[in-house]
Formats: sequence, C-alpha cells, structure tokens
Amino acid sequence: MGTSGNELTEIVGRVVEPELRRDLHTMGMLREVSLTSGTVHVVVALPSEDWPATETLTNLIEASIATQEGVKAVSVEFTVMGEAEQAAVREQLIGDPSSSAGTQQTHGHAEGRAIPFAEAGNSTRVLLIASGKGGVGKSSVTANLAIALAQRGLRTAIVDADVWGFSIPRMLGVERPPTVIDQMVVPVEANGVRCISMGFFAREDQPVIWRGPMLHKALEQFLTDVHWDDPDYLLVDLPPGTGDISLSLSQFLPKSELLVVTTPQPAAQKVAQRAAFMAEKVNLTVRAVIENMSWFRGDDGKRYEIFGSGGGEALAEELGVPLLGQIPLVPELREGGDVGRPITVADPTSETATIFGEMARLLTEEYLPTRRYNEGLKLV
Repeated sequence: MGTSGNELTEIVGRVVEPELRRDLHTMGMLREVSLTSGTVHVVVALPSEDWPATETLTNLIEASIATQEGVKAVSVEFTVMGEAEQAAVREQLIGDPSSSAGTQQTHGHAEGRAIPFAEAGNSTRVLLIASGKGGVGKSSVTANLAIALAQRGLRTAIVDADVWGFSIPRMLGVERPPTVIDQMVVPVEANGVRCISMGFFAREDQPVIWRGPMLHKALEQFLTDVHWDDPDYLLVDLPPGTGDISLSLSQFLPKSELLVVTTPQPAAQKVAQRAAFMAEKVNLTVRAVIENMSWFRGDDGKRYEIFGSGGGEALAEELGVPLLGQIPLVPELREGGDVGRPITVADPTSETATIFGEMARLLTEEYLPTRRYNEGLKLV
C-alpha cells in the first residue's frame, strides 16, 4: 500500500521555505497535494510574483516525497497569494506596520512595535562597526567578519548603515534586490549572511542627499520592517565619524557593542578615538579595536609596516579594551570585495582569512557581552 494523500500533504507541509525560514503549512503557502497514478501534484502559493526561491523550493518539495512508496513523479505548480494573504504573512513575521512612527526611541515605524533588537529578552548580539574616518577598510572588515561568524554556524546579518558610502551588497556578492511582501522586506542572503542596504534603494552612481530626519526614518525601517528572523549576530556597518546615523543607532540599539576599526598610523588612531568616545558618551560598550592594513608581506616573506605600527595597540590601551586582531594589507582582500568574493570565502585558509576566523572565535568565546540583568530575579 502506497503513501496516502493525507500523509503526503503532511510531509510537504513540513518543507521549510528557504527565504522565510518557516514551513509551508505554518505560512499558509500549501494549496494542494494530490496523487494520481503515481504522480504527486503540489500547488504552492508564493508571497509575491518575483519570489526568488522557486527553483530551490521545487527541489526541496521533490526531495521530501520522491522516495515515498507509490510516488513515481512529482509536479510542482506555483500561484501567487492575494493581498490579504500577503498581509497575514507579514503580520505573522514582523507585526503590523500600518501606522506612523512610534513615540519612543525603540519604537519602530508601527506605533508601539518595538525594535526587536532593543527588547530585553532578545538574544541577538549587535556589533556596531565604526571608524573615525573613511578609507580604513571598515566595510571590508564588516563583510569578512560577518562571514567568519557565519562559518562558525552562527546566523549572521548585516545592516549597511553607511548610507552615503554603501558597499556591503557588492562586497558580499549580492546579485538581486530584496523581496517585499506587503511593506515587509525579506533580506538577501549571500555567503551565509543576510543584509539590507541603501544600495538596494538607490542607484550605485547616485548620491543620497538626505537630512537627519530622513536618515533616522530609513534606519528605523531597516530594523523594524525587515524579516531578520532573530539572527545570532547583527553587524552594523556605520558611516565614518560621529554624525546623525551613529547617534540614531545608539538610541535604537542601546544594548549594542562597538568595534573600532583603525590603521597603524597615529593620525588614524587619534581620529578613531573620537568614535569610541562618542559611544561612551551615549552609554554604549566599546568592545574591542581592530587594526587593518597592519603590514604587507613581500615576496621575500618579510613583513613591511607600510603605515607604521602600534596605532591599534595604542588605541586599545587608551580605551581599556582588547586589540581583537591585526589584518594585513593584501591585494586579495581588496580584489575580493570588488567582485563579491570576500577573502574568507575565496581563500579560507589564507593568513588573512585565518585572522578573521580567530576574531570571530574571540568574539564568541572570550569577548562576550556583559550580563546586566537576570530574567530569573524578581522584586517582591
């Protein structure tokens, strides 16, 4: 006796949709599973017409039932959800965004809907990647550190908050825009890292000419209107300096920790120090310093300290935090970012990739956030 139609429906309903990371039954996407003369016909309703995961989803459905007794072939058909169904998907995943901005710092653009990463019980560790000035490789550090964390089996995401100099999508190798379901954005994943960026909403060659309130609103929506799905780590690539964006994010993400990126030059160290002091003034924890472009290794195997030495160590000592890592100056790091093949993916056994891996290990095993509360403690 072959597998029954009800059993096949139950099996297919447990298939996890790769973009939403929920099973088909839970998301109300499964429309029909029928068995006729050994052929299983499956109908799935997609949340949007341009849904990117149809091929992957087809393969997952076929694999789930192809070996069941009595199944000779599998046919998968896709339809599109109606507006009410799309709204139900959005509300199930992130809530209702229909109203205007909230009245509190941690409220998202839906009244009363808090930014999830700011809530007391949220387990996502938020790392703000900052620098005092541009050109120190902050975005390269962000992309490769995120991938190194993902390679350790951690669910990792990036908010590209460098609104004027967005580059994370290119560096990660993102090849398509995010998908939108009834005002909810489903972030794109590349190399194991999900990301959202102004680069998805503005042409790469066009400047973003926005005042503070518009920037504030955009960042707010990046945090509340995106289906982040509770990552273990959220890295935020800040713009250089100490402007409006850094201040807004310190309000939105009061539990976040700051990683300061600098180069060995004393001049760069002094400028980076300002970013750290800003964090301290708004009660953020400065977790560590990362020194980029620390040395160049020549064909003779020797290290050449092109930009001097000691800047990162001096800054870490000044701030009373550890020096998380020193990253060499290598052409492959720059080239990988330009073509969307970060060095942690393109050459995972290289010296540079190994350093990123060690920084990820230190963050997850040794340099942990300070625990400020205990959910088990109660006042009587």
